[in-house]
Amino acid sequence: MGFAEKPAHPNTLASLVSDSLVLLHLLKGQRGDDGDHDDPGGRLERFYAPQAEHYDAFRERLLHGRRKLIGMLAPPPGGRVVELGGGTGRNLDFFGPRMLSLERVEIVDLCPALLRQARARCAKWPDVAFTVQADATTYRPAHQVDCVYFSYSLSMIPDWRAALANALAMLRPGGTLGVVDFHVSPRHGAFTRNFWPRWFAHDGVRLSTEHIPALTDCTAPLHCEERMGSVPYLPGLCAPYYLYVGRKSLA
Repeated sequence: MGFAEKPAHPNTLASLVSDSLVLLHLLKGQRGDDGDHDDPGGRLERFYAPQAEHYDAFRERLLHGRRKLIGMLAPPPGGRVVELGGGTGRNLDFFGPRMLSLERVEIVDLCPALLRQARARCAKWPDVAFTVQADATTYRPAHQVDCVYFSYSLSMIPDWRAALANALAMLRPGGTLGVVDFHVSPRHGAFTRNFWPRWFAHDGVRLSTEHIPALTDCTAPLHCEERMGSVPYLPGLCAPYYLYVGRKSLA
């Protein structure tokens, strides 16, 4: 299972004020998540718009393993990359100097408020990084790409299997698929299997036992690990997440 990752930085007064705004909206949760015909983009906009400016600071201490995932992805020089459910585009920073060697990186998301943050970040690489407001289950880039990844977004997509199938369809043969996300596993204890799915569901995050089996079925595994990560303001509790990198078949 691995050890628990620790928070990226200690709390300061400024971060506490910022976090309080995010926590308020997390406590409210997402409305219309199941059983109605609400527009998904509109629902996400209502939920994330009030916290968009503080989104990255709070989740820096919650969304573990992102830097490691980006470090393991290996798009070639001149390669094309797509992040599905890319939100604010925070993961672009983890590519570092490699960004300048890529032809195109697309951040795909449904939420306008988060994409506004992503667009500002993409300005650092105006000829490389682009935002796209679109559904991860249906969007297709103009050309097949070398790498597709999901960073804590697969568990937020209601039809995650459709999103995964779409990712494979846009990926060239031999291309790389990467995922880091929360999950639960049959190997976890009863508390973990029951508490965390209920806790995350309040905010539209659906923890599943089926992600890793689905990923290993559709790609050749290059790396797979399950870990536990600390959660802000819940001392002593760690949430389960996994990190997966696989290669699409050449056939």
